[in-house]
Amino acid sequence: MQKALFFFILGMIIHPLTAQKELTVESIWKKYEFYSQGVSGFNGMNDGIHFTKLTEDKGKQSITKHKITDYAGSGDVLVKSEELIYNGKSIDVSDYQFNEDESKILLITEETSIYRRSYNAVHYLMDMKTKKIEPLDTEHSPQTLAEYSPDGMKVSYIYKNDLFVKDLASGKVKQLTEDGKKNKVINGTTDWVYEEEFALTKAYDWSPDSKTIAFLRFNEKKVKEFTMTYYKNELYPEEYTFKYPKAGEENSKVTLHTVSVSKGKVSNINLGEYEYIPRLTYSPIDNQLIVQTLNRHQNHVKYHIINTSAKKPVSKVFHEEIDKAYVEIDDNLLILNDGKSLIRTSEKDGYNHIYKVGFDGSTTQITKGSWDVIELHGIDTKNENIYFSSAEFGTISKTISKIRVDGSNKTLISSDHGYNDAEFTNGMNYFVKTYSDANRPPVSTLCDNAGKELAVLQDNSALNEKLSSYTLGKKEFFTLELEGRSLNAWMLKPANFDPAKKYPVYMIVYGGPGHNEVIDSWGGMNLMYHQLLAQKGYIVVSVDPRGTMYRGAEFKKSTYLQLGKLETEDFIDAAKYLQKQSYIDPARIGIQGWSYGGFMSSLCITKGADVFKAAIAVAPVTNWKFYDNIYTERFMRTPEENPNGYEENSPVNFAKLLKGKYLLIHGSGDDNVHYQNTMEMINAMVAADKDFEHFIYPNKNHGIYGGNTRNHLFRMMLNFTMENL
Repeated sequence: MQKALFFFILGMIIHPLTAQKELTVESIWKKYEFYSQGVSGFNGMNDGIHFTKLTEDKGKQSITKHKITDYAGSGDVLVKSEELIYNGKSIDVSDYQFNEDESKILLITEETSIYRRSYNAVHYLMDMKTKKIEPLDTEHSPQTLAEYSPDGMKVSYIYKNDLFVKDLASGKVKQLTEDGKKNKVINGTTDWVYEEEFALTKAYDWSPDSKTIAFLRFNEKKVKEFTMTYYKNELYPEEYTFKYPKAGEENSKVTLHTVSVSKGKVSNINLGEYEYIPRLTYSPIDNQLIVQTLNRHQNHVKYHIINTSAKKPVSKVFHEEIDKAYVEIDDNLLILNDGKSLIRTSEKDGYNHIYKVGFDGSTTQITKGSWDVIELHGIDTKNENIYFSSAEFGTISKTISKIRVDGSNKTLISSDHGYNDAEFTNGMNYFVKTYSDANRPPVSTLCDNAGKELAVLQDNSALNEKLSSYTLGKKEFFTLELEGRSLNAWMLKPANFDPAKKYPVYMIVYGGPGHNEVIDSWGGMNLMYHQLLAQKGYIVVSVDPRGTMYRGAEFKKSTYLQLGKLETEDFIDAAKYLQKQSYIDPARIGIQGWSYGGFMSSLCITKGADVFKAAIAVAPVTNWKFYDNIYTERFMRTPEENPNGYEENSPVNFAKLLKGKYLLIHGSGDDNVHYQNTMEMINAMVAADKDFEHFIYPNKNHGIYGGNTRNHLFRMMLNFTMENL
């Protein structure tokens, strides 16, 4: 009994010591000790009850087949590691895809990134019966956007801006376009700005009968070029030049075409007047091509239908939408198997909701209410259920629901709080649900389509155990009431918070369209850095200003034509609110943001110079005239049309107001927000005779990562914060 009591008392003494373990930048951003695990490689098969995955064991790869309801099982080996060999050399597979009848596999290897979403890769073909492997095309390699035709008898791909097709029976390769040339003409894939702002890289699609390919052609000849310099430890640096249309500048001329795969004949399709073609896709039933066109102001979208089997295909506009600000282009579009209609989302009633749109022009609203649909996950055509995620139960949450096509029987199939993501299998009978909240790492479970959890696939137990050895604060959500404005916010206090003390505040912001910081979701590595700041004695706060998501179209589009104005006012007023709290030191409020957030922190340290003591701006936009035209003009129109909107909210014009400490950080290889933005801000600071700090990461892109980069970056930001806030 005395021995047991001794160990109990010893445990009570030791536990507080181990619980006070301190976070470090190195543990977060170099050792990645707090990286959460997900479920990858969940590739559903045609039968709807099995999936395949890429499996690694002791450095060897194989492809295994598993029954969905028995995920934990070892499964059957479809492709052995010793079969993933070509010419005596093992193939390192990064991804793969089956053809329609699952008799062949396309193996993707040696990926090299181009921009944010695009990449080149070396592809191999494997016959599942014979296990024979052959290169897709050794002469035209590496390729991009390779895929099987619907009948599984051909593979299409892009090589050096031209479209190719390989016939699997004969092995012959046919080049379908011949005018592709770097920085001149692109066929079948997209230019930089389409990839970045329309999230579109694959600009071609097969007809269901596998006889025709519809594709976009980009004529970039009149688009101005941007050059970045790369420093690679050689005598002379290397220059990289690409087409980048800035606000108000000329775009690629994009046209729609079809090509006969057998004859190689290219046809042009007239779509009338437009500036952009942001989406194209075939109906799964007939050779009906659905195409969206958009005007330069991006406030008028048209839906076209084209029968590409006709001798002279003609475009017919069957639906269009006009908005006083802009319309959203996204992937919330499902074409029904009836050959007569599609499912899409629209904000035309003030909130983002689901509509059924007939090819005859009819429209029926399916969901209704003062909440936004976030994403369409798919449709169970047998039972006519649409599966979607929404912010119905609060703008900081994401839930999964289903509803019948006729708008009846809407049912919640996930938790009504926290963040719920879904990845459905073929047939829509099962889905992988990934749930987290602000203070708990993700848990991935296998669910049936009624939401019943069948198995836990990943619970991040190792991460939870590691977190238990630290004394951490908890994110608390609250609403800021600022002169009639209600803004969502969260606060992270030190775990040993004492209301009698006064704490400095570190505001982390983004604030731009299309992204919310204030969500009830696990924040990953960034959260752990915020926990580190809390351990150092800072209160970390984030606010979503006007212009952010999931509060209806009016709230989101309130910043139209004046990006930066209302958001800056909201952040400054939020800081003033914090200054009045008894536990906050009013003289020690700082702000940090990345990208649009860097734009915000730069405006706040200048326009809000009497409120903010310090600011960190990472990869900031400093004048919207330097940014790409699709994004910028969507919210601002052109500099010629809206000169005041550009100039009155550009940080370069307010450098003279700076009083606090200011740190500018950028990657010199940022193809998105060009380093030019930071250079112009430096010029403005020098002209205004203001002191500031600046750091450049050579060759790093907008994400500023790779090797020891993130560790160095966050250590520098921490040191700056502790020295100046």
